[in-house]
Amino acid sequence: MKILVIEDNQSVCEMIEMFFLKEGIEGRFVHDGQEGFNQFKAGTWDLMIVDWMLPGMDGVTLCRKIRQENSDIPIIMLTAKDSESDQVLGLEMGADDYVTKPFSPLALMARIKAVARRYQKNSQEGETKNLLQTKHLSINKETREVILDGKAVTNLTPKEFDLLSYLAQHPRQVFTREQLLERVWGYQFYGDERTVDVHVKRLRKKIGSTARPFLHTVWGVGYKFDESVESNEN
Repeated sequence: MKILVIEDNQSVCEMIEMFFLKEGIEGRFVHDGQEGFNQFKAGTWDLMIVDWMLPGMDGVTLCRKIRQENSDIPIIMLTAKDSESDQVLGLEMGADDYVTKPFSPLALMARIKAVARRYQKNSQEGETKNLLQTKHLSINKETREVILDGKAVTNLTPKEFDLLSYLAQHPRQVFTREQLLERVWGYQFYGDERTVDVHVKRLRKKIGSTARPFLHTVWGVGYKFDESVESNEN
């Protein structure tokens, strides 16, 4: 874990550094707000600790500028100001948490671990939300990549990807052509519903086979995605 500490009090930095060494944390210590901002832009950090009162640039301004550059990095603010309005201001400017001086190093380490866990959980949830995994398929909705049994499928059109992603997201659920036109194409379609049939037919050729079908016709209703069925009607 790499943490950038922007704090002008040397004794506070030494105390934090001692606990970083015990926890196996790599810390870089900067004593000026503007230099801290430069170090933030020049490096890759897992978390930042920012003092409220700094030479060169105060901590609140620094937080705001960091958030303008990068909204993801966790920030803990150190402050001697303990009024509720000051704390709210720090949080509104982008700090994730604050520790009031004087503070216990153990309390600071607990805050660091809590904030880091929260960011890690949010990151994992975001990745899980964008990644759809089935028995044979891996569908990344952010990068729009499809992996079939370990091999990339590179010839899908944008709408074929959208249709596959939507059906795979709802396994074994049957959708009418009208529902698919509304939910995948994004509007009520009053033309030829065979546009769905054409896309399903193309998808079957690109990702399915007789031995390993994915997209199934439910006669008189519509289509469904199901990897457990062994036969398919074309």
